[in-house]
Amino acid sequence: MFGKILIANRGEIACRVIRTARRMGISTVAVHSDADSRALHVKMADEAVHIGPSPAIESYIAIERVMDALKRTGAEAVHPGYGFLSENGRFSKALESEGVAFIGPPTGAIEAMGDKITSKKIARDAGVPIVPGYMGLIGDAEEAVRIAADIGYPVMIKASAGGGGKGMRIAWDDDQAREGFRSSRNEAAASFDDDRIFIEKFVTRPRHIEIQVLCDAHGNDIYLGERECSIQRRNQKIIEEAPSPFLDGTTRAAMGEQAVSLARAVGYRSAGTVEFIVDESRNFYFLEMNTRLQVEHPVTELITGIDLVEQMIRIAAGERLPFSQSDVTLDGWAIENRVYAEDPRRGFLPSTGRLTRYRPPEETAAGPLLAGGLWEGAAATGETAVRNDTGVYQGGEISVHYDPMIAKLCTWAPRRDQAVEAMRLALDRFEIEGIEHNLSFLSAVMDHPVFVSGDITTAFIDDEFPAGFNGVSLPESDLRRVAAAAAAMYRLVEIRRTRISGRMDNHERRIGGDWVVNVQGKPFALRAEADRDGADLHLPDGGAIRVESDWKPGESLAVLRLDGEPLVLKVGKVSGGFRLRTRGADMTVSVRTPRQAELASLMPARRPPDTSRLLLCPMPGLVIKIDVEVGEEVQEGQSLCAVEAMKMENILRAERKSVVSRINVGPGDSLAVDDVIMEFE
Repeated sequence: MFGKILIANRGEIACRVIRTARRMGISTVAVHSDADSRALHVKMADEAVHIGPSPAIESYIAIERVMDALKRTGAEAVHPGYGFLSENGRFSKALESEGVAFIGPPTGAIEAMGDKITSKKIARDAGVPIVPGYMGLIGDAEEAVRIAADIGYPVMIKASAGGGGKGMRIAWDDDQAREGFRSSRNEAAASFDDDRIFIEKFVTRPRHIEIQVLCDAHGNDIYLGERECSIQRRNQKIIEEAPSPFLDGTTRAAMGEQAVSLARAVGYRSAGTVEFIVDESRNFYFLEMNTRLQVEHPVTELITGIDLVEQMIRIAAGERLPFSQSDVTLDGWAIENRVYAEDPRRGFLPSTGRLTRYRPPEETAAGPLLAGGLWEGAAATGETAVRNDTGVYQGGEISVHYDPMIAKLCTWAPRRDQAVEAMRLALDRFEIEGIEHNLSFLSAVMDHPVFVSGDITTAFIDDEFPAGFNGVSLPESDLRRVAAAAAAMYRLVEIRRTRISGRMDNHERRIGGDWVVNVQGKPFALRAEADRDGADLHLPDGGAIRVESDWKPGESLAVLRLDGEPLVLKVGKVSGGFRLRTRGADMTVSVRTPRQAELASLMPARRPPDTSRLLLCPMPGLVIKIDVEVGEEVQEGQSLCAVEAMKMENILRAERKSVVSRINVGPGDSLAVDDVIMEFE
């Protein structure tokens, strides 16, 4: 076994590898750029080596810099994580020439299957059904348009060396094909140093289901079930689960056997994933093979009890798999939510800045994870598991240079509905401040009836949020609960205030019991009757809600029980009430006496400023190009400019017909959120 490994990656996956290596007694080396000098993976590793400037192309994907770090530290093996150099054949060859083990597949398998064009040809030749498309290289945008028209719209434009949603665009007409080709090629060059592009037919309303494989060097090849990865934004997965709520045992076995056969065809070793598009009749088509560890691997670990990182390390050290296909069982249900620094209300555009608060829910172990002893430090519950893979900490920075992932929050339970409910509570307990994030959107999905039913496709977000995500409006039954909780909590705030002021000798008796709570524009008149253990909140219709909690004023998280059922609230103080967040809803809740409520109803509402004549930057980023000139008449939907953020090129378009009156920025300028890019007449 290796004594020291270097992790050629950053963020949560670097921390994930360190966690397993530490349990195995293996020393670790972290590498880092300028931007990551104080990153969590640097703090966790036994050694750390600086490898260059912040841009990934000058550090994390600069092979010579990583090789230099290897020589300086004497590491015997390298784990590449995912992204960066994980599917780079030149990197694995360089390691081989230095006698350093690559904790991944052989170079031949990387080159054959890591390249999307080559892998499809191999799959086709092996008799594996593939999605129709053009497998040759495409020279320019006009050739892309001709090919797309021949295949038939819609088409998917993809980077040959791509992954993680980078370099991918869906085109529905010639203009989108032309623009999509250019953007995909630019992203592919920046992310993978490889700008080759191919085009395939886009299968409408498909499911994205993948099979996890493990192969050693001794002829043992197995599959570990499937992962459902259909919920995506910008062609990148955000919610995964295992197993799939759609597959039956026959289809699962067929997909698994085909995935293993494909791996054998290229002499695969290590962990890998074969991805399929599955239609509504359970017909499946080979999409690609990822010759690396997948972002969503934790859900497979949670239902099998197998540490995939450990098996990758052992396979790279020449060991045999300690189990066979017949030993693999799928126990319970696991769900992963990717927590991103992005604003779902602005089309999921990335956000950057300092994490002024970062408090994830407590990790717990249960089921296969507990039985396997894989997650040290997690409290054993035996009922549900909560796991949080992360690479950040409170006070740390979310950089503009890298993927905006904050954490991967996972839950496990014996049944799917239990795993979903565990995820709802875990999301409510997850506190993040200082940047925009997608916790509210994830909560909305967990409560969405289509997701709850399991009848999901890759079109889920487009179908269920056609106008974008604009927050969550809770049903009245939930608003009643929030109002009751707010009244009980505000009563405690008033008691504390009177104690501090010292103005009342018998302050608790003199705090009023009648309150009007306004939640999402709906007023609730409540009367509180408190006792030592909690309070009964009475409503005008004769109903009552019992509220119990040990929450104290000033605490940012309130864990309450209302009529015996849990309610978790993230709490912020505002004048005359609270900012409360739960189940994806973000509410400013006022709590007033009846007289105060009467007077407040007479106050005019504040009007928001008019920004209809401005193009505001929706995220921090770098101006790539300006497509219009002052005085030019633009049409609705016309491209105005391109802004790059976190390796993604974002096209900003005109919302209506107008004339450009002023342009305030130029290519190369750095922008913050809501900076004015241009103005219109």
